[in-house]
Amino acid sequence: MSELHHVRTAVVGCGYWGANLLRSFAALSDLRVACDLSAAVREKVRRQYGGVRITGSYQSVLEDPEVQGVVLATPAPLHAGMAVQALEAGKHVFVEKPLALSVADAERVTRAAEEAGRILMVGHLLEYHPAVEHIKNMIEQGELGQVYYAYSQRLNLGKLRSDENALWSLAPHDISMLLYLLDEEPEEVSASGQGFLQADIEDVVFITLRFPSGRVAHVHVSWLDPHKERRLTVVGSKKMVVFNDMDPREKVRVFDKGLDRRASGADPAAPPEPVLFAPRDGDIVSPRIGGQEPLAIECTEFLRSIATGSPPRSDARDGLRVVRVLERAQAALVAGRLAYEVTPA
Repeated sequence: MSELHHVRTAVVGCGYWGANLLRSFAALSDLRVACDLSAAVREKVRRQYGGVRITGSYQSVLEDPEVQGVVLATPAPLHAGMAVQALEAGKHVFVEKPLALSVADAERVTRAAEEAGRILMVGHLLEYHPAVEHIKNMIEQGELGQVYYAYSQRLNLGKLRSDENALWSLAPHDISMLLYLLDEEPEEVSASGQGFLQADIEDVVFITLRFPSGRVAHVHVSWLDPHKERRLTVVGSKKMVVFNDMDPREKVRVFDKGLDRRASGADPAAPPEPVLFAPRDGDIVSPRIGGQEPLAIECTEFLRSIATGSPPRSDARDGLRVVRVLERAQAALVAGRLAYEVTPA
């Protein structure tokens, strides 16, 4: 048995997404406790995971000396406060995205982890996707050439929320993925959106990020769309690549396409000619991508960090920079609402 299987964990919040984390940590670690406020959820967990202590008390999780790592899959407004409590109780913490709903709260959680000397990991799942890792390697090895821009789409019909808009619910996936791939923070963030179903809760949001390198990225998220899309496109000077998470077989397609600068044969003494480009339309390749489940990779990273003391890929710094982008995008949405309000005559 791997040493990671001896790490003692507790999952707090065992509902919609927490059920997946519960399954993964039950398989990969020594799952000791499952905690949820719902009696119905607790009963379901009790039937599925014999031998695991079931409770509705978060305080009892924090007071359990056997628990080393606490996994938080609770509603987003609770993330920061519950993470601080766990860190102050001496636990390592895995918290689902987003780390917090404000930069101030994200910084508070980060300080708590530093002061406690404990691991803080944020559930930025796509940073652990084998397809995203493949694209990251392509960028680092120069296979795409100079990266010009990237754009992502995360669309579906439902599941809408009443406690957060599509920006906070969906965009952390894409923003964390883009920041990981491009390895820089944007210097400019703009956003626009609209709430059609609930007042001041945007169902659709468009976010634009401009980076110091000159690169630009665009994120489109919506839970009010006829298409189910999970797609990323990265455009480089040499090649272009598409990650389609909805495709069961060809997750990544690499396009040997672009516009190449034509070599000029003019006399150097002659007047300069306009810059001309020739289109290049080469092969389309679908590389083989590892089949390991991203969630299992992500959970293993948390257990490895606890066992070794080394920081996880999606650490506190990573969680904080994503919240910085989200907060700036939210400010742009609020400004947009005010700008388009109609004042009664």
